Amino acid sequence: MTKCIVNIDEISLDETPSMFKPTADAAQRYAMRMAPVGSRIGAQLLGYNITAVPPGKRAFPRHNHNVNEEMFFVLSGSGELRIGDERFTLRAGDFIANPPGGPETAHQIINTGIEELRYLAVSTMLTPEIVEYPDSGKFGVMLRKKLPDGSMRVLRHIDREGSGLDYWEGE
Repeated sequence: MTKCIVNIDEISLDETPSMFKPTADAAQRYAMRMAPVGSRIGAQLLGYNITAVPPGKRAFPRHNHNVNEEMFFVLSGSGELRIGDERFTLRAGDFIANPPGGPETAHQIINTGIEELRYLAVSTMLTPEIVEYPDSGKFGVMLRKKLPDGSMRVLRHIDREGSGLDYWEGE
């Protein structure tokens, strides 16, 4: 049975999850380690993780969610939050709300400090989800579905508007 309580001292941050490993070019700007927490404590409707970002890096590209809401709590370190076209200074103890919306809600956390920046990320886990990346003009669609055997089916597609297949192609 999953424990409903896990102390932060029991959580080890793994290297970047494989689905988030940046290319060589992107690795100049992006790096992180992450520890999933939600599945360890039996969460069903919310996702939780602790993310650690080294100085000068970002964990993810600036993005906005059309369906899910995220909340971040800065555990240690300092940095900068980009939301839309604005920038805000971050420090330990800050709470951040990122409701779903368009590019005006696009967000990114950047470690501008001299030590590792750690934060707790909490997200609703509604599916399907559409995520937009305004800096690169991409979007992503993701569907998560729990199968009868308990495994998770995940469908993910990243593209640019106008470059997808025609509805009738291959039919």
